[in-house]
Amino acid sequence: MAKRSLIAKQRQRERIVAAHAERRAAYRHDSVDPHLSPGARAEAMRRLHALPRDASPTRLRNRDAIDGRPRAFNRRFGLSRINLRNKAHRGELPGIVKSSW
Repeated sequence: MAKRSLIAKQRQRERIVAAHAERRAAYRHDSVDPHLSPGARAEAMRRLHALPRDASPTRLRNRDAIDGRPRAFNRRFGLSRINLRNKAHRGELPGIVKSSW
């Protein structure tokens, strides 16, 4: 089981990314806009760098909804391979059937 602090940190990062998304996109656009003066582009880059580190979407990590496992994540169900297999065996996932032949 993952520590609760990892899951809480992930949720906090998701909130920070959402809060700064519009400003971050605007600063990124202005920092590479060839129609702006070099000073304005440098100012946009400075403001982009002044944003919190956790405002970057690349710092987010897909995690299992149950135990927070970061690897072997299945996007369709939001579960890791381990929890996906367990839930499928118990019949808790609609449309998923264990194959046998």
